[in-house]
Amino acid sequence: MDISRRSFLSGSAVAAGSLLLSGCGSNEASDSGSSAKSSTDAKHTVTVAMNTASEPSAGFDPLVAWGCGEHVHEPLIQSTLITTNDKLEFENDLATSYMCSTDGLTWTFEIRDDVVFSDGEPLRASDVAFTVNSIIKNDNSEADLSMVDEAVATSDTVVELHLNKPYNALLYTLAVLGIVPEHAYGKNYGKKPIGSGRYLLERWERGQQAIFKANPRYYGKAPNMKRVVVVFMEEDAALAAVQKGDVDIAFTSATHSDQSFGGYKLVSYKSVDSRGISLPTIPSGSKKADGDNTYNAGNDVTCHLAVRRAINMAVDRKALIKHVLNGYGKPAYSVGDGMPWSSDDMKVDLDRAAAKKLLDEEGWKPGKDGIRVLNGTKASFELWYSSDDSVRQAIANEFADQMKKIGIEVKVKGGSWDQIYPHEFSQPILWGWGSNAPTETYELTYSSGWGNYACYDNQVIDAYLDQALAQQNVEDSYPFWKKAQWDGTDGVAPKGAATWCWLANVDHLYFKRDGLKVAKQKPHPHGHGWSLVNNVDAWSWA
Repeated sequence: MDISRRSFLSGSAVAAGSLLLSGCGSNEASDSGSSAKSSTDAKHTVTVAMNTASEPSAGFDPLVAWGCGEHVHEPLIQSTLITTNDKLEFENDLATSYMCSTDGLTWTFEIRDDVVFSDGEPLRASDVAFTVNSIIKNDNSEADLSMVDEAVATSDTVVELHLNKPYNALLYTLAVLGIVPEHAYGKNYGKKPIGSGRYLLERWERGQQAIFKANPRYYGKAPNMKRVVVVFMEEDAALAAVQKGDVDIAFTSATHSDQSFGGYKLVSYKSVDSRGISLPTIPSGSKKADGDNTYNAGNDVTCHLAVRRAINMAVDRKALIKHVLNGYGKPAYSVGDGMPWSSDDMKVDLDRAAAKKLLDEEGWKPGKDGIRVLNGTKASFELWYSSDDSVRQAIANEFADQMKKIGIEVKVKGGSWDQIYPHEFSQPILWGWGSNAPTETYELTYSSGWGNYACYDNQVIDAYLDQALAQQNVEDSYPFWKKAQWDGTDGVAPKGAATWCWLANVDHLYFKRDGLKVAKQKPHPHGHGWSLVNNVDAWSWA
């Protein structure tokens, strides 16, 4: 999904090596007395251009969306109980150890006793409990802690999380959930956050930039990058900043990958950022709720299994990547290709002859215009995409051209998300998903999942997903995730229910200044943004 973009406000360009900030003052600086210019050595400063959607609208508040939600990342300003390394293995941060009860309903964390917040106050287990309980009570939080009933601090260094159902994927949420101070949390926290993480928010000029400086009270290894400047820009502005040498690394897309700039090179980082099309599995005539809204559900074309399987077999993913992404991507077959919980059985070979044969056998006969018909129903449907995304538009049109080759008509329609959502259960939608956690596999597959746009309902598959979450050790959950995709006879794989048609996993591209050494990256989840700077403290200059 995407959120609305805001125009970049000019006058905030930051020159490499020195901070040339806009002259206007800001009342939203974390340190209102800080100087606009930095004395920090240029060798320990980096300037990053992110898209405007990366700016946290509610500020740097983990209780709302900072670090959590759709585009997950480490919160930088705040510490987390645990974290993940570049192999997505769990490591301790605030926690010194943790364990799960045999029934899967209680998680116990022991935490460090040497951590202080940036105001000098000690961090205790009660702060962890306050953070978790506040999110549970906050309807506006993007962190999903619905499986937690309560967090209880049993001492200054021990906190228990009491769950209402086994849910080991909670660990992935805790790995990005910043802990806030109970004594200093209030309505203005997002503007002036107090944390125990690697960085402090030195200055935030809304709509322009955020400046971070190393936290001198941080309990871990001191950051090598002492100051991080993030400027929020539309893509064209980011490219202009690269051309002028005003930023050190800037996001870009495949449509600009053929450009070159002196002193920079194009770099690509592995992602879990897939584009896929939901395929409603039930006929029209039903209704389905999404929060407070109820929409029409079902599609009289994609409800046919043969159509969904044929679509999957007829997509030339490599051609799509070549034509639309300039080669910067790889074929996608699931929402989490390459992750430990993904199944090789999700893969499907390009075979248009087999797709046509399947449709023929099911009675879908080509009409005079070449579009197939079954019992008066034309093999034609709308495909919606977000109109502010030129890459998705190109993907949708390429997909439509490919489907014509097997006699399926795809009517491409762009719109805002407000226009798209009423069709989410009744028409195929081109989505962008991807996370460093198996939760999206659950939500896009489970019968009551918030992302079950395919309206797929299979109690056997639901049971596999529940079993995956019930395992005490996350590693033991992987076989159950895979069975939900294909167990030999059933599942959401193209050879099974074919609930989605996954197309491409897009590479995350950046123009990086020569001499900047970016530390090894974790796979980036969906969306260019803060995941790039998860380990910015370990970056360096040659």
